[in-house]
This record gives sequence, structure tokens and C-alpha cells, in this order.
Amino acid sequence: MLRLLNGRRCIGICFRAFRRTNSDKWMSNRCQSNEYISRFIWENTELTGGQSLTPEIKLRLFTPNCRFWDERPELWPFDDPYWAIYWPGGQALSRYLLDNPSVCRGKSVLDLGSGCGASSIAAKKCGAAHVTANDIDRVAAIATVINCELNAVEPPFCVTDNMISSEPQCFDVILLGDMFYDEALATSLHSWLDLCIKRHGTTVLIGDPGRAQFEEHSIRQLLHQLDQFELPKSVQDENYGLTCSTVWHYQPDL
Repeated sequence: MLRLLNGRRCIGICFRAFRRTNSDKWMSNRCQSNEYISRFIWENTELTGGQSLTPEIKLRLFTPNCRFWDERPELWPFDDPYWAIYWPGGQALSRYLLDNPSVCRGKSVLDLGSGCGASSIAAKKCGAAHVTANDIDRVAAIATVINCELNAVEPPFCVTDNMISSEPQCFDVILLGDMFYDEALATSLHSWLDLCIKRHGTTVLIGDPGRAQFEEHSIRQLLHQLDQFELPKSVQDENYGLTCSTVWHYQPDL
């Protein structure tokens, strides 16, 4: 399932057909308790750390040793498990924060599309005053709490409502890793981020390995490169040969 998920993330497609034919099962599992989901994560992921750009951050993720690495997608009981992969844009963003702690120190930070929570953890390690992790997948929020505990940092405030297009809150920094994998989503983000910057002067940092949907979007022309990192070989192999991941500062002409 992981290989299918990885490829579909790159082109912005989810398991829509599966959900149409298994909607009753999907809705039923939306009601599972936090304790059940937490136990499921512990039993079906592996503790990782060394094979990433941030070896100092421990995460529970899918690996070849996990049952669902090659399992049939229809056996997965929840939403698509994007939280179970440490995506290359998020790796670069987290590495950049750890190398430049003043970016987040003492500030209010929003980790948008937080996934496994690595960027939230990095912001916490850098001394952020307040961190909000936003992911519409409830399982991702629980995974983030687990991963924070593994790294001995206080879990962020987790929000599972879709914050994109909502009334902008006053964040000093917004972090986006691997969020530009779908053109419609990228366009929504573009407009909403402009509003956040205009209203609150928010600093927006984007991590992306150079996917076509990102490189070809108009927002690409409004970015200033902050840093670039060569991805570990294992990460390159899992992401169809993408070799580097870049951190950008979004600077629109408002």
C-alpha cells in the first residue's frame, strides 16, 4: 500500500474508488476511540530516526518491516496514512528549523498539513512559544502526540478542522511541507497565505522537493530560496528519484 500511496501523493490522487465502495466501513472507523487508534499506530509502525535529514527526531512510521508496507489498500481501516511517511519537503523544513532555531524561538507557529508532526517537534525543540499542528486526519493528530512523547517535547495544540480558507489567526510563522501536490489545493493555499501575510505579517516557510505541481504553479515565482538539502539515498528511492529538497520563504507582492 505504501508504494501506491507514495505515487498517488506525487500526482495528487487518493483512494477515491476504494472509499466509494467501502464507505460504511470507513465511516465506522471514523468513530474509533483515541485509545484504539493509538494502539493501532504502535502495533503497525516502527520507530525510525537515522534514515532522514533529522536523525535527532524519532518518529513512528511505515517501514518495510511493517504489515501495511505492501498490504492491499482495502485492508487499511482509516484515511490515507500520509502521517506514516516522513515526506521530503517536511524533512528539509524540519532540518532548516533545527539549524536555525531563531526562526521559531519565542514565536507562535502553525504547522499546516502537519502529518507525522516532525516540523511541530522541530519548532518545539527550537523554543517556539506556541505550536499548532493542523491536519484534517484525526489519526495524524494522534500520531503527532505519540511522536512528541518519543522526543520528550510537549505535544502541540492539534486542530483537525480545515484551516485553509478560514479566517486567518495571528501566527508569527506558518510551516508547509509537501503541501503543493495538487493544483487546486495549491491555488487555495496561495490565496489564504496571502491573506495571512496581509493581516498579520506572518512568515511563511515552504518545504518541497521540486514536484511538478509545485514547480509549475504561479506561487513558485514568489519564493526566495533559504536552503537546499540532499536527501538520503533511502528517501530518494522512496520518492521516485527526487534527490534534493528545498526550503523557501514565500514573499508575495501584496
